[in-house]
Amino acid sequence: MTAPHPRRRLYLVTPRLDDPAAFGGALEAALEVADIAAVLLRLGDGGERTLIDNARAVAAMVQRREIALLLDGMPELAGRAGADGAHLTGIAAVTAAIDMLKPDRIVGAGGLRSRHDAMLAAEAGADYVMFGDPDRGGGGPPLDAVVERLTWWSELFETPCIGYAVRADEVPLLAQAGADFVALGDWIWTQPLGAAQAVAAAAASLAEPAR
Repeated sequence: MTAPHPRRRLYLVTPRLDDPAAFGGALEAALEVADIAAVLLRLGDGGERTLIDNARAVAAMVQRREIALLLDGMPELAGRAGADGAHLTGIAAVTAAIDMLKPDRIVGAGGLRSRHDAMLAAEAGADYVMFGDPDRGGGGPPLDAVVERLTWWSELFETPCIGYAVRADEVPLLAQAGADFVALGDWIWTQPLGAAQAVAAAAASLAEPAR
């Protein structure tokens, strides 16, 4: 995930997990149906030992398919959990984690609410920047603002960018705007027909022609 890829790829975001075993079936099925670049693991509450064990359980499912596993925050646990890196929210968190994770692990940057923050993250050494991800309260920028930011970034910068899709119909729009990867959040895990079908449909829509 350290260089732009001419083929748009998917990036899965898990729900907050307290019991990876209960989630394993849905995750394994979703990983089988599309070209997934990475999985962002959002761990629930727990002691350090529990968090590491839970991350390792998910890593075993993800990494054997040559898919990167990133922790949501918790850069100090990435190495001990066997993760490929961490995704940090906000420029302060990104810059604080760079020396902890580089050069061996991926540093992802989200929560970038301005162009300036995105540029600072890339200059600091982030391996990708994400636009459109929701804040802790679940809110996020409107779609047109995310599309504008992706278009601007993809035209000017080499660091890969991720567009966060909060609905299925946003996936092709983010890809057309220049996202190297499209992140699929909580909505895919609550689909009546299952996450695997939602992921397969999202993968197919990456190649939809611009309207």
